Amino acid sequence: MDKIPLVHASLGEQELAAVAEVFASGWPAGQGPKGKALEAQLKERYGAGDAVAVSNCGAALHLAMLAFGVKPGDEVIVADYTFPAPAHAVRYVGATPVFADVRADTGTVDPQAVADLVGPRTVGVIAVDTVGLPADYTELQAIADRHGLFLVEDAACAVGATYQGREAGALAEVACLSFHGRKGATSGEGGALIATDPAIGAAARQLSSFGIGSIYDMGKVIGLPIPQFTEIGYNFKLSDIAAAILQVQLGRIGELLERRRAVAARYAEVFADEELLTVPHVPEDRTHGWQSYLVTLDPSVDRAAVATDLRAQGIGCLHGTWASHLQPAFEAKQVCPVSADLFQRNLGIPMHAELTMSQVDRVAEVLRTALRTHTTSTQVLRGAA
Repeated sequence: MDKIPLVHASLGEQELAAVAEVFASGWPAGQGPKGKALEAQLKERYGAGDAVAVSNCGAALHLAMLAFGVKPGDEVIVADYTFPAPAHAVRYVGATPVFADVRADTGTVDPQAVADLVGPRTVGVIAVDTVGLPADYTELQAIADRHGLFLVEDAACAVGATYQGREAGALAEVACLSFHGRKGATSGEGGALIATDPAIGAAARQLSSFGIGSIYDMGKVIGLPIPQFTEIGYNFKLSDIAAAILQVQLGRIGELLERRRAVAARYAEVFADEELLTVPHVPEDRTHGWQSYLVTLDPSVDRAAVATDLRAQGIGCLHGTWASHLQPAFEAKQVCPVSADLFQRNLGIPMHAELTMSQVDRVAEVLRTALRTHTTSTQVLRGAA
């Protein structure tokens, strides 16, 4: 049986050669020459004031909250339908995440829901480019400006996506990227904080290294520099091994994204007439990064049974992403009905740059059969007969 994985990292000889260079350099740890080169590459790509390479996107979100001085008693409005890393970051600094519902067509945060949640304790908003699709930043920035709030873009899934001609990662004053194994550019794990204000970047870089800065730089100083720990920092550094891989991957984003787009286009074509699912909607003013491909199943379909059939045929799948307000860890007071509905009906099917069109067609064939096997819709059953 030809197994078709849900995700597959596009790593090869170029990335191996870059790692070999790091091995030869003798500095595999963080904040070395490859890390600095990666940060310069990111800064140029996003036209930023600074870019800080870190261990993962969760670390970048945490650093963003610290940079904006979020503290206990504060509230930060966060997009609900997402991997709940933004809410975790808010909780890390003792503040309260307030969950905003999402648009039914895109799954991205609903600006009106955000506006309705602004209160006297609100200090900022974390928007999410949901599974690779940018949110409505024109409206969100207007809300933030009107109320004096910061706006953070969680672009974890959206490397290569665009909104109104601007690239995801450059849509807010601070953006956080992920280079996890399923992303459009990957080093297995990794992340970055992109800041328009160089001071925010400098503070984040310092905090990401226990508050003492680069040991590599100190090693080049003549004499015996002894750093002082003047503040409590964190160990969020990205290794130079990962940085070297990412330098290659960033150069391949165009190629890899084009292959993902071809997969998405084929899925949209083969499912165009399918009554039991809806394919992703991409508004005309933006492009998708296609980290994931989520279809929305008709309420009559038994999603768990469909997933069981797909996996029995060697086809990877998952539930989609999370309705964060429903997760027990947050004890949320908000109700987000659209997010909760998507959480119940979305299904992630294989999406990566290594998929062939024949594999896409096989996924579609198996999924169509499973939908009809596990639906209670009498209309569809009559049509199939």
